[in-house]
Amino acid sequence: MIHRKLGFSGLEISQIGLGCMGMSEFYGPTDDTMSLATLERAAELGITFFDTADTYGFGHNETLLGSFLKGRTGLKVATKFGIVRQPGKYERRVDNSPDYIAQACDASMTRLGVDAIDLYYAHRLNHAYPLEETIAAMAALVKAGKVRSIGLCEVSAATLRRAHAVHPISAVQSEYSLWTRDPEAEILPVCRELGIAFVAYSPLGRGMLTGAITSSTRLAENDFRNISPRFQGANMAANLRLVEKVRALAAEKRCTSGQLALAWLLHQGNDIIPIPGSKRIRYLDENAGASDVELSSADLATIAAACPPGIAAGERYPEEGMKGLNA
Repeated sequence: MIHRKLGFSGLEISQIGLGCMGMSEFYGPTDDTMSLATLERAAELGITFFDTADTYGFGHNETLLGSFLKGRTGLKVATKFGIVRQPGKYERRVDNSPDYIAQACDASMTRLGVDAIDLYYAHRLNHAYPLEETIAAMAALVKAGKVRSIGLCEVSAATLRRAHAVHPISAVQSEYSLWTRDPEAEILPVCRELGIAFVAYSPLGRGMLTGAITSSTRLAENDFRNISPRFQGANMAANLRLVEKVRALAAEKRCTSGQLALAWLLHQGNDIIPIPGSKRIRYLDENAGASDVELSSADLATIAAACPPGIAAGERYPEEGMKGLNA
């Protein structure tokens, strides 16, 4: 697995990371034994970058990842603070207060079983708290040796500039894929101007771009996609037509739809690190295979033209989930 630099952190990580959220909630039933086997396989494949958050499974995801990390070296972990929810509920509030940040960091370190968090993100920003105070609180964790680098999720270009002026931001994490190309307009250019890495979450469109989801697919009752606008009614029908375009292009390259989508992202620049999520080894193996898909300039142009910015039908999240996006 090729490695890429993580912005100002000084860390080098695998060019494809692993998003661990689905191992704890949001995408149907979970199985710790299966998830741990998938994590083991990820390490075998050379994946060294693992992404979690304190809100995923209300701490369960960090604890699960911590049990896998025990006794291992060379692996890098990113986690997040800021989204506060009640068990069993999707509704959330965003807490960026300095006291909460300090407490959340200590709790995450305990669950992960680490002496320091490699990359610590503000999961969402709440402008009721002064941005400079939030970043200063995160910088204090770096100074204390509890955090090696800091990042921001789903922020605007203007916010990123302000934050970076207080303390170097190593990475920005936002949704980026063939059906969510919004970052190309403003945030990605600013990341490149400032030397900040871009971590792309949901690079497979929450599974849609793999082609595994069809109009007849019945998701588990507790699957987040049941309330996601892009998976509903006319939006779903329109997005399935997009998937057919991706499937046809992938067939020409003799790879899967998901591999084509990930390969396209990898070819957008060495500063982009996609973190597809998976709790099953078969999908993990498929995703890792994207590293071997070569795309020419003509291929990239064809793919981009087939999936232009704004092509996806529907908002990325239901109303509650839109809170704090592009803050």
